[in-house]
Amino acid sequence: MKITVLFPTQTEASLFQRDDVSTIISGVGLSATAHATTKLICQQKPDLLIMAGIAGAYPHSGLKIGDVTLITTEVEGDLGFFNPSGFVHLAHLPIDMEFERRHTLACPHIPANPLFPLARSMSLNAAMAPFVDTGEVDLENMEGAAFFHVCLQENQAFLELRAISNFVNIHNDEWDMQGSVKAMTAGLHRLIDSLLQSTQ
Repeated sequence: MKITVLFPTQTEASLFQRDDVSTIISGVGLSATAHATTKLICQQKPDLLIMAGIAGAYPHSGLKIGDVTLITTEVEGDLGFFNPSGFVHLAHLPIDMEFERRHTLACPHIPANPLFPLARSMSLNAAMAPFVDTGEVDLENMEGAAFFHVCLQENQAFLELRAISNFVNIHNDEWDMQGSVKAMTAGLHRLIDSLLQSTQ
């Protein structure tokens, strides 16, 4: 199985070394991720893409710093506009019910017996944005929705693995960058080992 792992940053990739998969740094944010993912699919034609990185957990999620999760769904949470009543997500416009059905992107490749807890994610270019609806998601990151969108459009098999580095609260400076990258890296090795063993 030809596997490629996309890391948003060099920091997230810093502890991962493996000869049987290839890696790239996609860059932070939705635009950089969409470009890197599209280019990778066209040029390398992998059997599976894995996005691996850190994320912030919403307090209601029940997740803890250092937890490693597989992402089942992604939403581009700040795609919309403001009016006098506040922020309106494009999916909530009554004139476009088709967009309502499309805005939550689901991963169809989650293993039947996943090694990690499953989580729903929201992707934002503005991290910790106070105006988005977080009620139906567990964590946030800055790349996943673009990654999901491109992979789904290109019929590319994919997974997203995230380790919790912090809680989403602008008044809380409790981050564990080093610990979460270490946990994510260990989880990534477990995931790849399991996937490769399943193809033997």
